Amino acid sequence: MDRKIIFLDIDGTLTEPGRNEIPESAARAVAQARQEGHYVFLCTGRNYDMLKPLLRYGFDGVIGSSGGYVECLEKVIFDCPMTEKQRQTVMEILKTNGIFRTVECMDGSYTDEGLKEFFKSHADEGGNSEMLRWREQIEQSLHILPMSEYKGQPVYKVVIAGTSMEAMARAQEALKDEFDFCIQERDGSGMINGEVVNKEFDKGRALERVCSYLNIPISDSIAIGDSMNDLEMLQTAGTGICMQNGSEKLKKIADDICPSVLEDGIYAAFVKYQVIHVG
Repeated sequence: MDRKIIFLDIDGTLTEPGRNEIPESAARAVAQARQEGHYVFLCTGRNYDMLKPLLRYGFDGVIGSSGGYVECLEKVIFDCPMTEKQRQTVMEILKTNGIFRTVECMDGSYTDEGLKEFFKSHADEGGNSEMLRWREQIEQSLHILPMSEYKGQPVYKVVIAGTSMEAMARAQEALKDEFDFCIQERDGSGMINGEVVNKEFDKGRALERVCSYLNIPISDSIAIGDSMNDLEMLQTAGTGICMQNGSEKLKKIADDICPSVLEDGIYAAFVKYQVIHVG
């Protein structure tokens, strides 16, 4: 048997956006895959603090903060927060352009005080998986604290939200030398959201780091995601799978599409690609 390594996004893939419980079928699939000798990793935009509740289900490692933090078999193999100069520059440019900021640190996340009201004012206007994720997380108080409580801890990435594409473009131009902007597709509501991520890492390079560390060929890797911040992960993996509930753009790029998170998609994908066997 060739040992496979599976990388799973969380929000919209393994769980409903913003939730910390996974379907019973997915929990069973993960446990059985590991019993059959395969590795299963979380690969998420969440910071470590926000992904910790999922660890009780049992995984071989985690890729957090869109690749900025990588832990493999309980050993940290990559850790790359922003420098203090980078942090100050990013925060100031986003603020100057009127863009709401949520900074993600190892111990928690801190958000501009007006963001919750901003989401609520657009709550009935639609939303993609990432916007829904953040609205759900804030409303359920998943350790996202007011920016006033931020004390300068190292920042891995910044989640952004606003209504002006021109403002996003100005900020992107100012930061383009060191940072990538992952802007989620607009849904007709006028809402724009995304992430500012250091060019030193992404989910795809994190996947490569893990495979190299474990001496597993990239061709034996499977990545499953749902939104455009999973793009590099799906492009890098031997097999890239998009959830049925995922981004239409990502579906066009993916090698395959599996059922939605609410229709036992992870279990179905594991069976189809013979990561687990039934009967």
